[in-house]
Amino acid sequence: MKKLLLFTFILSSTILFAQDNTKTSNWKKEGNLNLLFNQSAFNNDWLGGGTSNLAGSLNFDYKFNYTKNDWTWDNRLNIAYGLTKIDDDDITKSDDRFEFNSIVGKKASKNWSYSGIINFKTQMDRGEDKDGEYISHFFSPAYLQTGIGLFYKKSDNFSLNIAPLTSKLILVNSQFTDEPGETSFGVEEGETSRFEFGTSISLYAKYDVFNNVSFENILNLYSNYLEDVQNVDVDYTLNIVMKINKYLSTNITVQAIYDDNAIKALQVKEVFGLGVNYTF
Repeated sequence: MKKLLLFTFILSSTILFAQDNTKTSNWKKEGNLNLLFNQSAFNNDWLGGGTSNLAGSLNFDYKFNYTKNDWTWDNRLNIAYGLTKIDDDDITKSDDRFEFNSIVGKKASKNWSYSGIINFKTQMDRGEDKDGEYISHFFSPAYLQTGIGLFYKKSDNFSLNIAPLTSKLILVNSQFTDEPGETSFGVEEGETSRFEFGTSISLYAKYDVFNNVSFENILNLYSNYLEDVQNVDVDYTLNIVMKINKYLSTNITVQAIYDDNAIKALQVKEVFGLGVNYTF
């Protein structure tokens, strides 16, 4: 029930947020609210095997960019939350993401700018492992990156930011590090935060491969100067949108993460379903 209430709250709040579509000469705003559904059902006499399931997720994506003279300020807010119900099992979450990116640029040449970046990401609901043990919850973990560097922007569909001076702060709740020898997302026993300093590279590329079929690529790399500089954190997201009409689309999202502080393995998530879209 709590998960359903959270899903309803996120849906209602993002719809209200979307109503603010004030336009000014220096601002360019674009948003999309997407509800994604997939479902399978089998009656008791179905002999082919299978498990009935129902899944739904909400994705709110909002961009608000400012341009004046030699200055640019690009912002993007992405909120995603999903629930899954398999047969008679309890409802579990299938997606949970809150991320905000901001880049301020002062033009240095035609497509290059000096830049300052802020990246913040966390989750909104508790997470559990396969054994049902809670391993995360709201604001635990939370990641905050700030840095300075160079920003290349050819168009709204292609940009690259290189920040060789980037700080990274990882926050977790003390309940996940209070046991002897227990660590959480790189935060050591008895601590609630971890500080890193290194370099970050962010790439954004979106293109149409066919008519009404778009591929959006988001790649973030980070290397910590203070420890194991050769171990590069990788966060890659591929969003494939196949438009049916103005309001309906088939959506596929694949995310791959490698962060040896969290787990020494590649994390992969895939979400697929029919999307109902509202663009503003």
